[in-house]
Amino acid sequence: MHTGLGFFFQGLDDAVSDTDVWTTQLKIADRAEAAGFESLWTPEHHFTRYHMMPNPLQFLTWAAGRTQRALLGTMVMILPWHDPIRVAEEVAVLDIISGGRAILGLGRGLGKVEFDGFNLNMGESRQRFVEYATALSDSLETGIIKSDGGLYKQQPVAVRPLQKMSFRGRTYASAVSPESARIMAKFGYGLLLIAQKPWDTVIAETKTYSALFEEINGYPAPRPLLVNLSTVDTDAGYAQSLHDEYTMAYARSTVDHYEFVNPQMESIEGYEYYGGLRRNIVKHGVPAFNGFLAGLQIGGTPDRFVEDLTERVRALDCGGVIHMLNMGGMPPAVAERNFNMFSEHVMPKLKAIDTFRQIPSPALDAAFNRNFSMVV
Repeated sequence: MHTGLGFFFQGLDDAVSDTDVWTTQLKIADRAEAAGFESLWTPEHHFTRYHMMPNPLQFLTWAAGRTQRALLGTMVMILPWHDPIRVAEEVAVLDIISGGRAILGLGRGLGKVEFDGFNLNMGESRQRFVEYATALSDSLETGIIKSDGGLYKQQPVAVRPLQKMSFRGRTYASAVSPESARIMAKFGYGLLLIAQKPWDTVIAETKTYSALFEEINGYPAPRPLLVNLSTVDTDAGYAQSLHDEYTMAYARSTVDHYEFVNPQMESIEGYEYYGGLRRNIVKHGVPAFNGFLAGLQIGGTPDRFVEDLTERVRALDCGGVIHMLNMGGMPPAVAERNFNMFSEHVMPKLKAIDTFRQIPSPALDAAFNRNFSMVV
């Protein structure tokens, strides 16, 4: 199955400088392709040490020059924080530089601290996402970006440089609320799954999304991609300690960053789902919710990890898994050991299982490729 590696650039320990956090992650990124990882991914965040990644496309362009084959994905870029023209141009540059290896992951954003920092009305994020995504996705197919939306006005202009291959089949979105899922299906986006609900619910909603996607678009949805906080060790006790300390720490940082217990979430238009989530967290307590989020992640000894992951992937019919191996304030030595354990003891097993589960390589997917010079 397709095996990707993700990078959080998270600094939870004030004793570690921002530069050192980045240096540690870049060293691991430089080893990823040789270790067998087939894609590299990073999300976008601003203003805090939760994730210090203000420009995923900049990091991925660096990675393009350090790799030969690995796909390069955003998980995700938050469209309401960007000028769609700049996103279209930067995506095209990455795709050309990498030889068609770019994978585009998009989202509308959830961090109030980030919307506030950009002086944006968070309640407008859904409308902004729809208008920006419409313009962006169309431009990547036609070479022209334009919009006459309520919030986004753009006279038609050409996108230069223009990549040769379509982004259909290689654009994904994170969708948690039912309303967002319907929007993403209409755009033809695949799902990027970061579990926040019980697995039975995630499986059921993923199947519903696939059916809705095919009904709207007339062809099957791309297989979803699963993101997992992966902690592995041949020592079962040590593997458990990794989960208890670092996966739990990451879960706590998520609750804090997204302000899941902030009552204001209930009054922000488009985020009603998270208002209901807040009430549920308050009812059961933050520690219980932290444990629930951490418990959704797969970890353990290599054999147990592979068994549990394979079962989850098959239930969701995933195309692949993006593994986060450094999170929750892991010291460099701990992160390196986790990377080495995964590479040596898990990777060979995953490469032998369900080899048909792949992210379609844009360079090989002739069905969606186009020579855009014939279009513009």
